[in-house]
Amino acid sequence: MKSVYLKHIGEHVGEEVEIRGWLYNKRSSGKIQFLIIRDGTDLIQGVVVKAEVSEEVFAAAKSLTQESSLIVRGIVRAEPRSVSGYELTVTDIEVLQIAEEYPITPKEHGIEYLMDRRHLWLRSQKQHAIMLIRNEIIKASRQFFDDRDFVLVDAPILTPASVEGTSTLFETDYFDDKAYLSQSGQLYMEAAAMAFGKVYCFGPTFRAEKSKTRRHLMEFWMIEPEVAFLDVDGNMDLQEEYVCYLIQQVLKNRRKELETIGRDISKLEAIKAPFPRISYDEAVQILHDNGVDFTWGDDFGAPDETLIASKFDQPVFVHRYPTDIKAFYFQPDPNRPEVVLGSDLLAPEGYGEIIGGGERIHDLDLIEQRLQEHNLPAEQYAWYVDLRRYGTVPHSGFGLGLERTVSWICGLPHLREAVPFARMLNRIYP
Repeated sequence: MKSVYLKHIGEHVGEEVEIRGWLYNKRSSGKIQFLIIRDGTDLIQGVVVKAEVSEEVFAAAKSLTQESSLIVRGIVRAEPRSVSGYELTVTDIEVLQIAEEYPITPKEHGIEYLMDRRHLWLRSQKQHAIMLIRNEIIKASRQFFDDRDFVLVDAPILTPASVEGTSTLFETDYFDDKAYLSQSGQLYMEAAAMAFGKVYCFGPTFRAEKSKTRRHLMEFWMIEPEVAFLDVDGNMDLQEEYVCYLIQQVLKNRRKELETIGRDISKLEAIKAPFPRISYDEAVQILHDNGVDFTWGDDFGAPDETLIASKFDQPVFVHRYPTDIKAFYFQPDPNRPEVVLGSDLLAPEGYGEIIGGGERIHDLDLIEQRLQEHNLPAEQYAWYVDLRRYGTVPHSGFGLGLERTVSWICGLPHLREAVPFARMLNRIYP
């Protein structure tokens, strides 16, 4: 007998198959047991009729508790009213383990209770659907860049220096030296872009930010492309094309999961290029026009980003931020050196920045000057400065925060549900 996954069950109507999984739920009408079985790919209802199976099989069905593991055999038939559009007429049940009383029930649980049991909460329909959408975004990201001749280059996680500022570094001992968990793979992607032209990395990044907002995690994943000979406008073009592709792929392949989590799909269907592009100056004016007391030169907080984005029905680029609030590597605008050729992409619906990027400094003297101004140790960045000695060219790149993107696409209230196991200021368990 063939063992099949439920995502392919429609290919086996009329056949007797074997399903290996867990009991998601069950109900009884006396002489019939209705088992909802999950196998990690989908759900199906198994119908156990007392008159059609042995006493042992019917007793086994009655003994099952939520999340008990089992192997079920039966005949597949189409049933439009069923949870998956198919049902299984059960002929045999092999119980692998009777689960203890399951701690997560249909009743309301507090978020801390659920996060303490995240290892089990992932089995619920909504959380399961979110992880499948996350997987789709990762898959689509790789496809997008691979199809455009980008080369995947892995950046190290242990690094000798900072990328985004020394105040948010996780420090660790490295034999007789110090090392830090990576804040970004960007500097290494700049080196790789000079070797391959178009590159990207995808991996975990770490920020020791003492923040408890719904937009921050201590450990999160970033997709970071870098392209030689690309300017700030071309960089925004690439981001726009990429984000639209992600949305299209999720709508195409994970519509069922979007419906499971209750996402307003029409808001995603409305996302179309081109995205509006406004300068930092224009963004500040929006704040002033709406009564916000904001000083030019400050960085935007979450409420500021939400207000700015609310004026548009698409993601919006904000470009040319003040030089003083951006990292040392940003290329200044040649016509206005007090701002840089960088941009942030703000998602709609209050989700804030999902992408940050821009042109990098390619002039040797200027990068050395910036390192001094930021009091960064020259010896730790010598290799990075070297890139400006041997065939330097204008280049640009960006970083997309995976969890923020998942949160926006899924319409989640907090990033903690956008990652399998969240690392937050007050959480490192489980």
